[in-house]
Amino acid sequence: MYYWNANCENCFYRQQQAMETDRRWSPWTVIPGRVTSGLGVSSWAPNRLDLFARGANRELTHRWRQNSRWSNWESLGGILTSSPSAVSWGPNRIDVVVRGTDNAMYHKWWDGSRWNDWESLGGILTSAPSICSWASNRLDCFVRGTDNQLYHKWWDGSRWHDWEALGGNLTSAPGCVSWGPNRIDVFARGRNNTLIHKWWDGSRWHDWEDLGGQLTSAPCASSRGRNRIDVFARGRFNQLIYKNWNGSRWSNWQSLGGFLTSPPVSISPTSNRIEVYAKGFNDIIINRNFSS
Repeated sequence: MYYWNANCENCFYRQQQAMETDRRWSPWTVIPGRVTSGLGVSSWAPNRLDLFARGANRELTHRWRQNSRWSNWESLGGILTSSPSAVSWGPNRIDVVVRGTDNAMYHKWWDGSRWNDWESLGGILTSAPSICSWASNRLDCFVRGTDNQLYHKWWDGSRWHDWEALGGNLTSAPGCVSWGPNRIDVFARGRNNTLIHKWWDGSRWHDWEDLGGQLTSAPCASSRGRNRIDVFARGRFNQLIYKNWNGSRWSNWQSLGGFLTSPPVSISPTSNRIEVYAKGFNDIIINRNFSS
């Protein structure tokens, strides 16, 4: 059992690390700042990471890490009713989506020189959105709708397509990732609190499959390379749980400790690294990294 010490926000996570044997995972660390939502994360270069959250006034806030140095938080406006989701499809490009006060999806993007104004992409969302990209100037967005089905909207480089229903019975927001051209993997929590998975192979959507586990949050997913997927969620006792696809099979679930008060987000800036972020005790940001 682990006890929280309000005078040492890192102590709890260091105690948990001492119980583990896989030293490829770093100890839990605390990133300065407080947030009021889960996080969004993206990377457009090996030494660049962008972190997004909802701020104290429900606006989108942003900070970035260049090499090993973090910037201060900046406000990007808007009124968010969900956690943000972010992706980069190329150098110096970032796209962020959120749910707004009318439950529609809103989009804001950095084009390399400035942040563009928010645009509404419609829909009636009952969850935070998730965004991924499988090619330059390509965006795929996923949400849970009013009937608990998965819905999909995409940008093909010239226009946004209408929402399409992809079925399922989701009890969380979706999480999505692409490990290669014309490939998308989408995850969510299902009716039995297990992880469910649906994927696009370039020609069709495959049926949902159940990947087990006991999730207490929406999942997230990232990829270190072709045919590789890393999936994270909050499990029982608010710990981080992890499952991966190595190109031929799914691993068993593994607990990575911590105490999460939001769904996690993950990113792989390089092929041998995973970074995971979440909201922890007292609205702090906690982080754990994998290096191989």
